Amino acid sequence: MRHRLGPGKPNKIRSLILIAACFLIAAETTVAVADSVPYDTYNYDYRENIVPTPAAYVPLRSVSGVSLLWNDESIGAFQSPEDLCVSADNKVYLADTGNKRVVVLNLAMTEVLEVIDSYDYNGTKTEFGSVTGLAISNSNQLYIADKTAKRVIVLESADKDRKYVKCIENPQSELFSEDFSFTPTKVTVDYADRVYVIAQGKTEGIMAFDENGEFTSFFGTIGVSLSPWQKFWRRLATKEQRAKQQMFIATEYTGVDIDEAGFVYATYIDENAKRSVQRLNPKGMDVIVAGENGNLSGDLDYFGTSDYSGPSMIRDVVYRGKGLYSVIDSKRGRIFTYDAEGNLLYIFGGLGSQAGTFYTPVAIEAIGNMILVLDKNRGEIQVFTETEYGQLINQAVALRYDGDETQAVDKWMQVLKKDENFELAAVGIGKAYLTAGDNEKAMHYLRLGNSRLYYSIAFKRYRNAFLKQHLGQILTVAIILVVLYAVIMKILSKKNLIRKQEEVW
Repeated sequence: MRHRLGPGKPNKIRSLILIAACFLIAAETTVAVADSVPYDTYNYDYRENIVPTPAAYVPLRSVSGVSLLWNDESIGAFQSPEDLCVSADNKVYLADTGNKRVVVLNLAMTEVLEVIDSYDYNGTKTEFGSVTGLAISNSNQLYIADKTAKRVIVLESADKDRKYVKCIENPQSELFSEDFSFTPTKVTVDYADRVYVIAQGKTEGIMAFDENGEFTSFFGTIGVSLSPWQKFWRRLATKEQRAKQQMFIATEYTGVDIDEAGFVYATYIDENAKRSVQRLNPKGMDVIVAGENGNLSGDLDYFGTSDYSGPSMIRDVVYRGKGLYSVIDSKRGRIFTYDAEGNLLYIFGGLGSQAGTFYTPVAIEAIGNMILVLDKNRGEIQVFTETEYGQLINQAVALRYDGDETQAVDKWMQVLKKDENFELAAVGIGKAYLTAGDNEKAMHYLRLGNSRLYYSIAFKRYRNAFLKQHLGQILTVAIILVVLYAVIMKILSKKNLIRKQEEVW
């Protein structure tokens, strides 16, 4: 989960340091070529058939506690880590759950900057029970979800000695049942220090707290979805039988992130749903946009092979900027990336023991051109870096998001050279020409991209423009044809009259 939030001008020096560090890491490590990645890289065409693609991301390296030093000694293996996040000053925070601590790493993840294993709570040094969620506020305060202690602890930034600020625990509300027990698992915070907590057992939605830590409301709700089979049997069942059947209640959220505008991205697991990620506005309404097939749940319900059949189990989400976000599937270990319009851009990752694959992926993050995936069972952070193919797609999507269609066309053209079957590139070019008013070229590329919706728009505009431009000629030809038709009919009618007269005589 990523929690770099709030409005504000980007720090140029920080950005340069970030870019330099990313290049330094890439330079020190040999990156596998796309042909040798230990997982399938593919996408779906408009008919929902699986189409192989070049790799958008390849494994770079893995990070484990064994190789890291703190006070000249190894900090030891990470034990069942459950979350990670990145601060605005480009530090990586890891929830080392089994070791009851938070480990802070530098951007390159080669150096331990801090190990936080306790805090001063009401004058008493208190150790963590089970750190399962982390977030960083705009003021660099650290929010820690302690599942065992049943509280969210807030600590000051490192330059203020990590002093205890406050905690959220034992919230009270008429909305809670009598047996309610606050058990936070994930946390995030927006630019106004409003806190959003996923609590175990709470299916009413995400718990929202104000800047003082007071509960305000449940935020967002997951709609219940039944499979066609479940709907069929419930329709046939009697009232008594339905009463005995399993109660279908909303599921819990599994991951949460937030964008610069304060919109909350939240994931959940629902095998019957076509959307396992939401984008919640400040009112808690889901305003996420889905693509033409309506799917935002990873793999489609495809029955061709056992490697692809059946729904994904979306565990976590990271917002990456420019409308881009990625989700991770814990069922098959795959990362799916979507743009702001809900288009599936690329897929990579998988389960296994090789570098770049996972046993139990639980959290996802992004830094610059790298994607980080936390593997709970291995106790490792798997680091992926973008290929030229992935970079071109990311740049094209970002340019279109910013409204720079001309530059986006150039990037999409380069994508098509690497993958002629990438329909979204053709659609992206077609949309750019459509925006520029070149409807004929737009129709060509939108046909290649099999976008019926936008092709229809381009065709209507082309037809209307053609009619407007040639209306005079069309009317002239139509008048000539009408006059010619009238003359011919008159001549024919005279001939028929003469013929009848001759027959009478």
